[in-house]
Amino acid sequence: MGIEKQISEIVTRNERVEQDKRWETSWMRRISIAILTYILAVLFLTLIDAENAFLAALVPTGGYLLSTISASPIRKYWEKYQK
Repeated sequence: MGIEKQISEIVTRNERVEQDKRWETSWMRRISIAILTYILAVLFLTLIDAENAFLAALVPTGGYLLSTISASPIRKYWEKYQK
């Protein structure tokens, strides 16, 4: 395999990896998961006849969003002490 082809494959792979990283940290991904979490929680809570299913479904959704927001500062703190 020629060196140019190897470099081209590495560049293509790096672009794909960078795109994956952007998706993992994007607000679009977070909001999409939060919406799906809310819908599933409402369905489940309605299925078991829970009171205030629409309000109660905010708890796991809020927990998810809070965990994604707090994960970044916690990771930075962790990285600081790993060096």
